[in-house]
Amino acid sequence: MLLVGGNSVASDIEKFKREGANIIIATPGRLEDLLTRKGDINLPAAVKSLELLVLDEADHLLNLGFEKTITTILQYLPRQRRTGLFSATQTKEVEQLVRAGLRNPVLVAVHEKASKKCSTKDSNELDVSTPATLTNYYTVCEPEEKLSRMVGFLKTQGSHQKYMLFVSTCACVDYFATILKMLFRDLKIFALHGKMKEKRYKVFDSFRKAASGVLICTDLMARGVDIAEVHWVIQYDPPSSAASFVHRCGRTARIGNEGSALVILLPTEDAYVDFIYRNQKVRLSEMVATPLEPETVSRVKSFQLEDRAVLDKALRAFVSHIQAYAKHECNVILRLKDLNFGKLATGFGLLKLPRMPELKGKDVSDFEETKIDFNSIPYKDLQREKIRQEKLKKYQETGVWPKSQQNSKRNVSKQTESWSISKQKKLDKKTKREKRKIKKEQQNAAGIKKTKRKRNFSQEDIDELAKDIALIKKLKKKKITQEEFDEKFDALSNDENSD
Repeated sequence: MLLVGGNSVASDIEKFKREGANIIIATPGRLEDLLTRKGDINLPAAVKSLELLVLDEADHLLNLGFEKTITTILQYLPRQRRTGLFSATQTKEVEQLVRAGLRNPVLVAVHEKASKKCSTKDSNELDVSTPATLTNYYTVCEPEEKLSRMVGFLKTQGSHQKYMLFVSTCACVDYFATILKMLFRDLKIFALHGKMKEKRYKVFDSFRKAASGVLICTDLMARGVDIAEVHWVIQYDPPSSAASFVHRCGRTARIGNEGSALVILLPTEDAYVDFIYRNQKVRLSEMVATPLEPETVSRVKSFQLEDRAVLDKALRAFVSHIQAYAKHECNVILRLKDLNFGKLATGFGLLKLPRMPELKGKDVSDFEETKIDFNSIPYKDLQREKIRQEKLKKYQETGVWPKSQQNSKRNVSKQTESWSISKQKKLDKKTKREKRKIKKEQQNAAGIKKTKRKRNFSQEDIDELAKDIALIKKLKKKKITQEEFDEKFDALSNDENSD
């Protein structure tokens, strides 16, 4: 039986009552919901006979914030059971879960022995963590050539192969999918990311059935999917975490099949090669410079001049890429301040630079903006273009670009700030709410009720309070001993009681 979010809880309960299940495959949230539910289902009684529990991608479950949920689930399961935690990468959180939730744990580690081609020194080092049938490559290129190199590589390898192209954000998926469809007429292009909701299942099935093509995706596809005969995994950027590098590469060379993986690095990122070996035991071999497709950037610019929708996607992709780069886990090596923003924007094929806080004060002299009236670029979609023209007319009359009523209310007092600052503020608010909630629960459990009452303080009460505070300050500053404090405090209390 499958238990996942998005389906009706009532239908899951009815199906379980009607048919039962020998094997339950579930997401942590839905399973916790059904276990803690009372009245309409008694799942805790049903799992008393559980023999085997499997946590697939255990490290990722904990990284997603399911630690509390998993702990709740474990409380309902019998102690006498077998438990398996599966993942290509392990973390400290997984080790803590092993210590807390497993009896007599045994680590089963699968590694590939170092290649015979390696030198004696290399062969004595630790085993590598990727299959022997997988060849890992890296290439270093200038930021303004990155897109052209990637297009040149795809053309050289041919349209008969199957590729997975990993990019950093959903906006980058949308942009690269749009321009690659225009650049390659004989190659099927698929796009998949987390914001696509139901559509992504259809895209995934289509790519699995396809004999060739390119799937452009985020790290949503880095784990838990099995696609046959993927010849190349291309990482347009290093992933946000080192563990994701291994999982991305693992989409090819599966179950004994051969495959290759390529990560495209900038000159400022060359230290990543050594880092990924030290951190994840993945050996990377340098690929001879991939061929450059010279007309790529100019063609991409022409696409934007023909359709404003492509221009919008290009700007959103660039902004999201910079913001994702700023929060990279390996920010000691991949530093935002080392990026050449002008050359990077050129490599994205931008016509102009977007307005964003991260570019403030940065040198962008390497970028040459296209000399054109940007208001003259139309949408190919006639409905969108009609709405834009109406807004443009109002702008020309008033000098202010009209916004929808909802957006104007939302942004009336909001100032532009970087994504990282905005994210941190949200996390701080969430932490404060959780602390208040815990404190309230503790007070309720202790039977403490908050009551508001008014009290009139006399001058005498205020003077007494001032003396108490002065006494406490003296104790904190070690001007008096604890014995002296107790003696004087008792004396003040006795005076107050006698009054």
